Amino acid sequence: MLSLPTAYLAPVSYYVALAAADSIVVDQHEHYVKQTWRNRCRIAMPSGPQDLVIPVVASTNHTPIRDIRLSDHGNWRHHHWSALRTAYGKSPFFEYYADDFAPFYLERRFEFLFDFNWALCELVCALIDIETPVTRSDSYLAADFPSRPETMSPYYQVFAPRLGFLPDLSVADLLFNMGPEAIFVLQKEN
Repeated sequence: MLSLPTAYLAPVSYYVALAAADSIVVDQHEHYVKQTWRNRCRIAMPSGPQDLVIPVVASTNHTPIRDIRLSDHGNWRHHHWSALRTAYGKSPFFEYYADDFAPFYLERRFEFLFDFNWALCELVCALIDIETPVTRSDSYLAADFPSRPETMSPYYQVFAPRLGFLPDLSVADLLFNMGPEAIFVLQKEN
């Protein structure tokens, strides 16, 4: 069993670990840590990598992640969806998956960051055919992100001719560029 923290459209390395594990427990009792993948992801824009950050309601570092509320500050849902469309609108599989992702940005269905991330992770696992059982923790686990890979096997990326291969971007990059073959990229990295 592997324990992981929650993450917003986590890096590919997170899903490599998730796909390779026998089972996963996502820690919902850890204390919120600012400036981490818990509320940010990195995508490839035409000008280079860009972080998308979900604003959260101010909290202390002692607030459990399950109690961190999403903020509506800055109309972030609209900005994130526009950025994803700009970044991946011409990728081979964006149109195929867009309707699955759109409700996360066009509707306000989630109040808490953990629930938002959980639902996105379930969606990504279903779309990639990751069958690893994933559960929520009953208590604090001290989960941590997998280490970032020194190297990563390149896969097709829309902006690679201009930017070169950008390793360990958000799983959204892998999914929108590789579609059903994303699972093979994850398995290759194990």
